[in-house]
Amino acid sequence: MTAPVLPAHMSDLSAPTATFPKAPAASAPRHAPLAAVLRGDAVDSVHVGSVAVVDREGRLLYAAGDPGFLTMTRSSLKPFQAMPFAAADGIRRFDFSPPQVALLCASHSGEPRHVAAAASMLAKAGNAVADLQCGTHPPRFHEVRGEPTPPPPYSPLENNCSGKHSGMLAYCSLCELPKSSYLAYDHPLQQAIRGAVAHFTSTPEDELVSGIDGCSAPNYAVPLDRLALAFARLAARQDDAVYGRAPQVLADAMTAHPEMVSGELRSDLELMRAGRGDWVAKIGAEGVQGIGIRGAGVGIAIKVSDGNKRALRPVIASVLEQLRLLDAPARESLAHWFEPLVHNYRGIVTGRILSRVVLDKMPTATDASSAARQ
Repeated sequence: MTAPVLPAHMSDLSAPTATFPKAPAASAPRHAPLAAVLRGDAVDSVHVGSVAVVDREGRLLYAAGDPGFLTMTRSSLKPFQAMPFAAADGIRRFDFSPPQVALLCASHSGEPRHVAAAASMLAKAGNAVADLQCGTHPPRFHEVRGEPTPPPPYSPLENNCSGKHSGMLAYCSLCELPKSSYLAYDHPLQQAIRGAVAHFTSTPEDELVSGIDGCSAPNYAVPLDRLALAFARLAARQDDAVYGRAPQVLADAMTAHPEMVSGELRSDLELMRAGRGDWVAKIGAEGVQGIGIRGAGVGIAIKVSDGNKRALRPVIASVLEQLRLLDAPARESLAHWFEPLVHNYRGIVTGRILSRVVLDKMPTATDASSAARQ
């Protein structure tokens, strides 16, 4: 298994730097232009990357660039990290509300409602703030609002991953597992998560490429089309053969409470509101985006090669339009995504970002919009 050689407890951040296996050798990725940044009428820069669109059986329907690109999933993995807890009836056992279930899958902004929900989740499962091992950073909602960020110290409850970590600790409470080592690679919780990732991506566990995420939890890289498959299955309206109703429960909470998955003015919030219950979306750091389209039965995964998320909104809007998934209300909601403006420090418009993504239809492709109407 391509597991990192880790200290006994991954939470021991003072331990020597862990050594990791090298990713499988491969030729240079065949990324394609995804977005162009204009300054005036001149091209200032170009973001390249890849897009994969698959159905729930894993058939590649549409692609741009390299749909097999090995992609570190980052926070797009969060719904699947919550899957073992949801499947083990932890949500009912600890009486988590739908907004709290959405927070299990969140990269939230540290808004007061997010902090309060995470604190309540900890208390319901008999855990404490001190048990969180996600670290601290400034709450993002000040930056999003254009407000000054207050000085430290910051609470781990304000960490964008505190909902995920509260769920991980709740799983430990549910299964009577040790909490101090809940982030260790071989902890039963992380083994259960690894099984869920392998299942939903149809990737054997020994082919998952491992790393440590920003919140210190194990994270995994899979081919981009396998990430798209996971989101297609997350958005399924039928029970999963292994995890039962857990995907539906998580997806229902995310689409009903997108404000808990991200926050004010954030892209996942805007995208899921535009989808009106049909689109399940989760962004990840370094330009990763997963989207499940419930009605069409497809999953979409996007990777911006240089990790710059500013390219994602116009690319997402263009992909949805090319797949004919935008009805009039959705297109109106996302109108400002198609050519977002670039401003300088004085607020002067200096340019715009244009999508350059072109989806190629694969031989197995079906019309996604037709599937959505059935």
